[in-house]
Amino acid sequence: MAEKLRMAARVFVYGTLKRGEPNHHWLTKKENGQARFLGRGKTETKFPLVVGTRYNIPFLLARPGEGNNIEGEVYEVDQTMLSKLDILEDYPDYYDREQQTILMEQNESIQCWLYLIRNFPEKMLAKELLISYHNTPERPYNENYLESCPEDLAMDE
Repeated sequence: MAEKLRMAARVFVYGTLKRGEPNHHWLTKKENGQARFLGRGKTETKFPLVVGTRYNIPFLLARPGEGNNIEGEVYEVDQTMLSKLDILEDYPDYYDREQQTILMEQNESIQCWLYLIRNFPEKMLAKELLISYHNTPERPYNENYLESCPEDLAMDE
C-alpha cells in the first residue's frame, strides 16, 4: 500500500519512451524515480502522430479528432519520474502535457498524462499519420534530440 501512495500519476507514452525504443531507459533508471508498467492502451480520442525534424522525433499533434487512436503504453510514475519526463519533453516550452482517456487492453478506461505539441506548422499534418511509433533504420531516431527546439518544427520538410 505504501508503494501505491508514492505514485503520483499515470503517463501514456507513444514514442521513444516505449519498451524497446531509444529513450525507454529514462523509465528504468532508478535515479529518475519510480515507474511501473500498467499495460498497453490507445487514446480514446484520435490524434495525428507524425515523425518529424532532422532528429526523426515522434510528435503527437494537438489536433484532437484527426488522425488515429494512438497505441502506446501506460506507466504509473512517482513525482520524481514525472519531473524527469517533463525535462526530457522540455515541458512546457516544447511539448505540453494534458490528461486524456486511454483505453486499456483490458477494456478499462483510465485518465493519463500525455505529451503533445500545441504549436506546429500546418504542413506537419501532411506527413504520414501513424497509429504506433517504432524507431526504424529508414527513419532512425537521432540521439542529439536534446538539441531540438520548437523552431525545428518550422524548418521540417
